[in-house]
Amino acid sequence: MLENLQLGFETAVSPDNLLWCFIGVLLGTVIGMLPGLGSATGVAILLPVTLGMEPVTALIMLAGIYYGSQYGASISSILISTPGDSSSVVLTLDGYQMARKGRAGAALAISAMSSFFAAIISLIGLIALAAPVAAFALRFGPPENLAIILLGLATIVSFAGENMLRGIIMAAVGLLISMIGVASGFATARFTFGSINLLSGLGFIAVLIGLFAIGEVLHQIHRGGEKPIKAGFKDLIVTKSELRRSFMPAARGTGLGFALGVLPGAGATLASFMSYGVEKSFSKFRKEIGQGAPEGVAAPEASNNAAANASFIPTLSLGIPGSGTTAILLGAFIIFGVQPGPLLFEQQPALVWGLLVSFFIGNLFLIVLNLPLAPVFAQILRLPYSYLYPIILFISLIGAFAIGNNTFALWVVLVAGVLGYFMKRFDFPAAPLVLGLVLGPLLEKYLVQTSSLGQGSWSIMFSSPIASVFTTGAILALIGPPVAGIIRRMRNSKKSGRTDKTRV
Repeated sequence: MLENLQLGFETAVSPDNLLWCFIGVLLGTVIGMLPGLGSATGVAILLPVTLGMEPVTALIMLAGIYYGSQYGASISSILISTPGDSSSVVLTLDGYQMARKGRAGAALAISAMSSFFAAIISLIGLIALAAPVAAFALRFGPPENLAIILLGLATIVSFAGENMLRGIIMAAVGLLISMIGVASGFATARFTFGSINLLSGLGFIAVLIGLFAIGEVLHQIHRGGEKPIKAGFKDLIVTKSELRRSFMPAARGTGLGFALGVLPGAGATLASFMSYGVEKSFSKFRKEIGQGAPEGVAAPEASNNAAANASFIPTLSLGIPGSGTTAILLGAFIIFGVQPGPLLFEQQPALVWGLLVSFFIGNLFLIVLNLPLAPVFAQILRLPYSYLYPIILFISLIGAFAIGNNTFALWVVLVAGVLGYFMKRFDFPAAPLVLGLVLGPLLEKYLVQTSSLGQGSWSIMFSSPIASVFTTGAILALIGPPVAGIIRRMRNSKKSGRTDKTRV
């Protein structure tokens, strides 16, 4: 292990590799900040630029774009409630609320430090556990994956707020929207109304941009706009109390993100939603989460980055992409004549370990870039909103057009924006809708496969210990809070009855 790390360090610190690592994380940060691009698009666009490089140098740069975009996407989510990537959606819940309270710099700093903490811990796990963890992940078949997706959907209880029915309705709407297009495993078109543009479904990022960016702008205009934030420099710095409150959520988010990131297809988006749900259910400050609590920033941001790093375990060890972006990176490996799999660590140790060590160096670059600049980024909110809103609209529409390369994506953004406006006005939570939209295709895919394996019998969900644990967890997560609420009300009514008797 030490010899491999030494070899990787010697490879990663060469002048060319250091330079391209820095360029990769810088480009990734910028790409992440732009709504609609995201890590997968950024890597795909810049892949041709690397074709003349040495394989290890090219892969170091492309990987830097991947985890750099995780940082950048957080910036736009916190400052303007516009997720740069699907995995940063949850940050709009508490990060943007912190920004509205004049704590934008603190939110950005907590985000950067949580990302760095998760990156370092998950990279240690990646280096030490790549082979055994990847072998364990192979034990997950369709029933196990379906159970995880159901557990993820059960977290709508955490996002529903006081009205659980509204959360369930929004999750159902998200699932229905995700079904637009050709059915998974079949050739049947659904809800397309004869439109060619709908055959591939609604663009996920376009819907997100509309719901959060356009919806927020319309909502603020309806309210008459707000005055720009006039926070002093001290208000932009993270406090000791916020740091203390952020540490354990970041640690829990790192563990959960690493565990889910190893599973092919689970990805950072599910990890960020589930870690937020854990804090919302079990944190000491759960009543503050959703109103601008540091826990609501630290936990999903840590899980997001841990999952991104953990997704390299199946990619490198098994040749199975752990996420959409690593699928593109897998293609880059093959283009450069490198075949990921069990023999990769033995056949090309300099490339593998140089790439892994570059993750540490790249994250050092990111923390040096992002932490001092957090108060500077926060100054964006001091702009008069008459200037800021047109900029948000322009960037959002450009990002949407860049995804679909047609005007239909613009219409999707605008319709989703109107929907987002009415949801904010009538207090319908957006997070359950996004969760349903993200997990819908995966749910359908694994449901079809599991149903086929079990010949229509649901008993297959309890056919293995792993599937049984996750299925039971999903059931308890969904029915637990309502049952607990009923028991609590019964106890309170008994106590009030005893009090009345005592008074008499």
